[in-house]
Amino acid sequence: EGPVMLFLTTTAIDIDEELLNRCVVLSINESREQTAAIQQRQRQARTLSGLLARNESEHIIQQHQNAQRLLRPLAVVNPYAEQLAFADSRTRTRRDHEKYLTLIDSITLLYQYQRDIKTIDRDGQVIEYVEATLDDIALANQLAHDILGHSLDELPPPTRQLLQHLHTLVANRIKAENLRQNEVRFTRRDIREVTGLSNSQVSIHLDRLVELEYVYAHHGKNGQRYVYELVFDGELTNEQPQLIGLIDVEQLKKRPVTETMTDNLTVSNGNLPHSFRAASGNLPGSFRTPETGTQPSTDKALAESDLTEPENALIRQKNNAASHRSSSIPLAASAEVQ
Repeated sequence: EGPVMLFLTTTAIDIDEELLNRCVVLSINESREQTAAIQQRQRQARTLSGLLARNESEHIIQQHQNAQRLLRPLAVVNPYAEQLAFADSRTRTRRDHEKYLTLIDSITLLYQYQRDIKTIDRDGQVIEYVEATLDDIALANQLAHDILGHSLDELPPPTRQLLQHLHTLVANRIKAENLRQNEVRFTRRDIREVTGLSNSQVSIHLDRLVELEYVYAHHGKNGQRYVYELVFDGELTNEQPQLIGLIDVEQLKKRPVTETMTDNLTVSNGNLPHSFRAASGNLPGSFRTPETGTQPSTDKALAESDLTEPENALIRQKNNAASHRSSSIPLAASAEVQ
C-alpha cells in the first residue's frame, strides 16, 4: 500500500530532470569545519562514552519508531491554503508546489496530539480531520527555503559554495592589488589552494560555472595554462538559495481566514485518539472510512484522474459541467508521513 518513499544517494553532480522534479534533494556539508566535527565524533566513538552512546541510540530509534506508529491516518485541512503563494515561473514548480503543500500537511499531521480533532458529518459520513496553523506554515516555509530552494537552484550546493569562494578570492585580489573585477585572473591551482578541493572536484564545479557563464575561461596560447575570470557580479551574502514566492506568515495573520464547510461541525474534547495502528500497520495514507477501514476505489480514482490532476486545472474549469461526478467535497489532499 503506497505511495512508496525511495531514498537514493549519489556522487553525481547532474541528476536527471525527470527524477529531480519528483524528489526532495538534500546535500551534505562539505566544509572543513564539518569534516573536523565528523572526525571528532569518530574519535569519540572509540571511547567508553561512545560505546554507551551507541547502545543508547538503539533505544532512541525505537522510541521514534513507536511514536510514529501512534499517528492516526487523519485528513488535514489548511484554512490558509488559498492565501498561500508559490513561484510559478517554471513548469516544474507544479510538482514542487505539491511538495510544499504536502510538507505543511505532514507537519500538521505530526502535531495531531497537540490539536483538536475536528469532525464533520457529510451525507451521513463522519470525517475526522486536523487543521493546519500559522506555526505549521512558518515551519514549512523555513524548511522549503533550504530544501526546495536547492531543488530550484540552477547551481548544485557544492558548485554554489565554490562560487562563494571565488567571489571572496576575487574581492581580496581587488582590495590588495587595486584592480577591477574584469582584471582579476586566477588558475585552478589558485582555487585548490583557497578551497582545499581536489583537482577533480575543482574541474567538475568550475566547468559548471563556466558553462552557466558565471566564470569566463581565457584560453591559453602556445601551451600556456588556462586562466579564469569571475563575471558574476551578484550578491552572495546568503549562501543558501531562497525559494521565491512564499508568502510571509505575518501577512497571513492580518488576513481573515475563509470559513468553509461549517455545517454540522463539531470539535472533540482533545483527548488522545482512541484507536491506534498495530506496530506493523501501514503508514498513514489516503482517507479511510471509519466503517470499512478501506481506501476509496482506486479504479474510480484512475478513471477520473484525467480531469482531477492539478496539471489539468484549466481543462477542468472549461469542462466543469462534464467533469462533475460527485457531490462530495474533498477536505484536503491526503497527508503522508515522509
